[in-house]
Amino acid sequence: MTIEILKSMAKENHVFSFDQLYQKTHIKKEMLKVILFRMEEKGFIERIEKGKYLIIPLGSEKGKYTLHEFVIASYLVEPYAISYWSALHHYGLTEQIPSTVFVQTTARKKKSRIEIFGVNYQIMRVKADKFFGIRKEWIEDTHVSITDKEKTIIDCLDKPHYAGGIIEIAKALKNSSLNYNQLREYALKLDNFAVVRRLGYLCEKMGVPIDLPPPRSNKYLLLDPTMPAKGANDSKWRLLINLDTR
Repeated sequence: MTIEILKSMAKENHVFSFDQLYQKTHIKKEMLKVILFRMEEKGFIERIEKGKYLIIPLGSEKGKYTLHEFVIASYLVEPYAISYWSALHHYGLTEQIPSTVFVQTTARKKKSRIEIFGVNYQIMRVKADKFFGIRKEWIEDTHVSITDKEKTIIDCLDKPHYAGGIIEIAKALKNSSLNYNQLREYALKLDNFAVVRRLGYLCEKMGVPIDLPPPRSNKYLLLDPTMPAKGANDSKWRLLINLDTR
């Protein structure tokens, strides 16, 4: 019975939930909990988080089999998009390898930080109007949602501490495959004047023509909020340049 249940679930997905299994089998919930416990003991499944299980293929060893971390992330919350530093690295826009998988969502999640099979996941909740610029990519036979290159950079400018700091974003902006018109559109759509200022300053430094409106406030902001507030002021973009972006 156990193998038949798993075969049936595996036809649909790598991962299943307690509720999905209950709807499929209509076995009493208390009995189902016992069955799942025994399945896990025998190495047929492994729990990802409460109520969610990864099916271990026959012949694979429990504790050594897993899925790509982006595929695992796709089961943690809905809707979702791989984002920030994780997406930056996925596109080859940074050489730094993040130790955390960043996942953007509009949904509430009881735990925003989760460790699964030794990998750290950070769930970032954003407002619905900031959840855009998302594409699908095939990873291990699974369609995974990920922010596109331009939205990734805009998100990183919005929250530099989830991208390794402004230096990493500055390096990414030098990539010739970026659509700078799309960057401008996304920056304005995000409606965050700090993002517009940071993007305008960095593009100007790199000689990239981008038409962005001047600051509406005289208040100076930090170019990189992850660094100490020391440096020269840039009067055009109203930024405290607290690092060397050359």
